[in-house]
Amino acid sequence: MLDLTAFVPKARFQPGVALSPDATKVAYSSNVSSHYGLWIAPVHGGEPRCLVEFPDQAVRQIAWAPDGRSLVFMADRDGDEQYQIYRIPAAGGTPEKLSAADNRQYRLAADPYDPNGRYLIYAANDRDETVQDLIIRDLHDGREHRHIPVGKASYQAGRISPDGRWLVVEGFNSNIDSDCYLIDLAKPDAEPVKVTDGSAHFDPVGWTPDSRAFYLLTTVWGEFIVGARYSLDDQSLRPAVTADWDIETVREAGETLLWIVNENGRSVLNVRRGDNASTQPPLPPGVINAIDLSSDGKITALHLETATRPAEIAVLDLAGGDLTYLTDSRPPALATIEPIEPQTVTFTARDGRDVHGLLYRPHGEGPFPVVIWIHGGPEAQERFTYERSGLYQYLLNHGIAIYAPNAAGSTGYGVTFRTLIYRDWGGIDLRDFEDATAYISSLNWIDSGRLAVAGASYGGFGTLSCLTRLPDLWTAGISLYGPSNLVTLAAACPPTWRAFVNIVLGDPVADAQFLTEHSPITYVDRLTAPLLAIQGARDPRVPQDEADQLVDKLRGRNVDVHYIVYQDEGHGFTNRNNEIAAYKQVGDFLINRLTPET
Repeated sequence: MLDLTAFVPKARFQPGVALSPDATKVAYSSNVSSHYGLWIAPVHGGEPRCLVEFPDQAVRQIAWAPDGRSLVFMADRDGDEQYQIYRIPAAGGTPEKLSAADNRQYRLAADPYDPNGRYLIYAANDRDETVQDLIIRDLHDGREHRHIPVGKASYQAGRISPDGRWLVVEGFNSNIDSDCYLIDLAKPDAEPVKVTDGSAHFDPVGWTPDSRAFYLLTTVWGEFIVGARYSLDDQSLRPAVTADWDIETVREAGETLLWIVNENGRSVLNVRRGDNASTQPPLPPGVINAIDLSSDGKITALHLETATRPAEIAVLDLAGGDLTYLTDSRPPALATIEPIEPQTVTFTARDGRDVHGLLYRPHGEGPFPVVIWIHGGPEAQERFTYERSGLYQYLLNHGIAIYAPNAAGSTGYGVTFRTLIYRDWGGIDLRDFEDATAYISSLNWIDSGRLAVAGASYGGFGTLSCLTRLPDLWTAGISLYGPSNLVTLAAACPPTWRAFVNIVLGDPVADAQFLTEHSPITYVDRLTAPLLAIQGARDPRVPQDEADQLVDKLRGRNVDVHYIVYQDEGHGFTNRNNEIAAYKQVGDFLINRLTPET
């Protein structure tokens, strides 16, 4: 049998791509050596080169200066999410730190420069750690113009119009409640003006080339996210592109309009050039995690991933339809085995809702043990991606099936479905997980006596809820940085998340009784299945105490619990060696307990 390392991609990439202004190069973040560094690859052939790599920091979002002579990027230390902003010459050199406070969070705008490259746009909580301000920085003299949000909204640094006149900003309250604000940059003292109205999601994603309108994603007209167009001429908001699923982004440049539709977990790219009818370039079925469109609208850079090929950086010729991979992260196992595509499956929950999911069946007859993998979020979605750095394909190669349900709270199936979990963690979602277990156990090729449950972040919470409140179902469980106590989780949330956490989870004081009743720690005495818990010591979202308190109680009862803490990690993995080691531990733990005869 192949070891996990044979399935691990040669590199992983942060979900972002940045085309140079002349569209000859693509910048991205890769961990091909160890930590995520800043890399540049030529579009028309040639070897990528590393521009910068820190020994203990991970490069995140990247943007080119308009003249193409430098780049700015964000980086955090050991996953602490205290992002700092740096600038570096495109030719290479020493990064210049632009942010001031090491223990505060700075976030670059999606398009952070004005057209002349004088002003840099970002958000920060450096004035007040509980508030995310919007900052316009003059790179010539270093002066900052700061906008402080009104009420509980958090400014998400937005996008500047191509003529440099307007800045559109998102005021974020929750994932389903946000507004768009316009700032007139021609007026030094102009304040943000709210231009959307209604309790809905409004997320600006790009401008028209003439700067007379901007595109945004919104749920104002119904269950699914629509690509809309806001006109500055008459202050009107109208649908631009729609589908029976969520629109993920809309971009326009030159004569090209493109948009992405999330069709039940797959990204479908649509392209319209000039007055021609829209087309769908023949991309492999998977997920576009990030996209950047050249200023002439002729090519686009993609962060593209499928269930059977790891994420890659690629460019697509929008006129000819040719896709060129600039990276090749495929591991050696994919050259010797046939990787398995998931099937889309649906079951009916006890309240009549359809619950979608992805089911991976190993080669052979079975019956097979199965892992029910719960995605994070909870506002996220299990999609057609090469999951967990090759872990899914590794388990499948060992004859272990994987079922990944998109239970209540998942995105992609409408606002109502998404918000079912608001202030009800461990309620409707747990009932869906129980129904999912009944569904998977009904399949004749599944061995219902060998079931495991696993997940990361919220998925770890779902795992612990299953193990403690449905204890008789499981052979084993795995929680990666999963919260065990909703009261302490809500109390310890990052400062800028307070209002958001109150909406989606609850208040740690006012809702303490309800949160306690829905916390796995309350039922920990019922947990009997072997458990592997993995935690990052620097996690700002799910502090280490969430795992410590659970593990202490389990060890007091002599439960079979394996606990691993990575001292130099936060919420997830930024160090490649740590990630490989952790998923090897996960894989071996499951194989030893679900297939002991092997």
